[in-house]
Amino acid sequence: MPVSNPVPGPASDGASAPVPDGGHLDISRRRLLGTVGAAGAAGLVIGAAGGAGIASAVSGDGPVTGAGGPRALTSVGSTEVAFHGRHQPGITTPLQSRGHLVAFDLAPGAGRKEAAALLRRWSATARTLMAGKAPSADTGIALDAGPSSLTVTFGFGRTFFDRTGLAARRPMQLDPLPSFSNDAVDPKRSEGDLWVQIGADDSLVAFHALRALQKEAGDAARVRWQMNGFNRSAGATSRPMTARNLMGQVDGTNNPRTTDPDFDRRIFVPAGATGAQDWMADGSYAVVRRIRMLLDDWEGLTREKQERVIGRRKADGAPLSGGSETTPLDLDKRGPDGKLVVPDNAHARISAPEQNGGAAMLRRPFSFHDGIDADGAPDAGLLFVCWQADPLRGFVPVQRKLDRGDALSPFVRHESSGLFAVPGGAAEGEYVGQRLLES
Repeated sequence: MPVSNPVPGPASDGASAPVPDGGHLDISRRRLLGTVGAAGAAGLVIGAAGGAGIASAVSGDGPVTGAGGPRALTSVGSTEVAFHGRHQPGITTPLQSRGHLVAFDLAPGAGRKEAAALLRRWSATARTLMAGKAPSADTGIALDAGPSSLTVTFGFGRTFFDRTGLAARRPMQLDPLPSFSNDAVDPKRSEGDLWVQIGADDSLVAFHALRALQKEAGDAARVRWQMNGFNRSAGATSRPMTARNLMGQVDGTNNPRTTDPDFDRRIFVPAGATGAQDWMADGSYAVVRRIRMLLDDWEGLTREKQERVIGRRKADGAPLSGGSETTPLDLDKRGPDGKLVVPDNAHARISAPEQNGGAAMLRRPFSFHDGIDADGAPDAGLLFVCWQADPLRGFVPVQRKLDRGDALSPFVRHESSGLFAVPGGAAEGEYVGQRLLES
C-alpha cells in the first residue's frame, strides 16, 4: 500500500485556476476551499488538465444556473464534471468525499450484444446524472442536489472478454496479478466482469448513482461485490491539504502530476495503441485492493515509531530527512548516530519511484469503515485504487518490493483484489467501450 504516492501537492490560494479551453475561472478563496477541500487546490487544475474538467463553478454568493435550471447554492453542489472527453472522468478528477466501488458479472447467457446494450444504457445514465439531471423513472434520492462533482467510471475485467467472445482483444496487461505474501484475498470480493467507480461530494448523490446503475443492469448483469468509501469533506480544513488516511498519515504526497512531462506516458495508454490494445487508446488500467488496516496494532506504536515506519512526519507529511511535505526524500542522509534518517525499511523509501526504476502510478483511494469485528477491532482501512498505463510496470514492481521488507506490512492486510481495463473516454454520441464492443 504505497501511502507515499498521492494527490498532487498543495498550490497557492490564488483566485483563478486553468480550465480546459485555456481560460481562467475566477473563484474566491472561500469558494476554492469549499470546492476543493482535502484534495488540494492543485486537484482543481488536475481535473481540468486531465480532460475531466470542472464544467461549472461559482464566484460570489448567487446560484449557478445551467441547462437544467437553478443549481445548488453552494460550490460543493454546483460543481460539474464532464462525462465526455479524451479520458474517462474519475481518474484525474479531484478526490471526492464519497465513493462506491462495485463489480458486476454478466448474467448466464448474456454476451457481447447484451454487454453493448448495457454499456449504452449505463453511459446515458451516467451522462445525465453527472449533469445534475434526473434519469427517467427517477427514485428522487438526490432531489434538490446539484451534480456535486459526480463521476462514474467503467472498466472491464479479464473474464469479460471470454464471456463476450472477445478473448482475442484482451490485452496482456490484464494478465492476473501475482500473489503477494501479505494477501488474504477473498475471491468473492475480488475481480469481476465489469467494474464501476462512483465518486461525489455528496453521499446521496453518490448513492443515487449507485442505485440507478444497479437498476439499469436489469437482467444483463448482477452485482458481484460492492464497497463504500469516503474522504475528508470539501471545506473541512482551513486551507487545501493532501488527504489523510485512517492511520492519521498524510497520504498522497508524491502522486504523479498532470504537469509532469511523462504523466500521460505513465498513466494512460498511448493514443496510437495498436493490436489488442487499439480500443484502449487514452485509457488506463485500475488496480483495486481492499486493504485492511490493523489499527489497534498501529495505534499501539508511539508517534516516533509510526513516523519511522512511514519515513515521514505525521504532523505535516514532511520527510524525516527534513523540509516540507513536498521536499524530496534525502535517502542518503544520516543522523548523528550514523544511521539513515529515513530507515532502510521505511514505506516512503521502498515505494519511492527512484527505488523502483521509475515505476509510478496515480493513487486515488477512499477510506472505508465497515463496522466492528467480534473481537472489537475496527474493520477499516483503504479502498486502494491506482491508475497506470501498464500494471506490470506500475503497481506490480512496487508491490513486489514492498512485499520483501516494508515496515508497514505488519499493520495492513490485502483482503480483495481486482484489475480492470478502463477504456478512454466516450466522444459525443458514443458510449464507453463502443470501440471494443462494436469493432
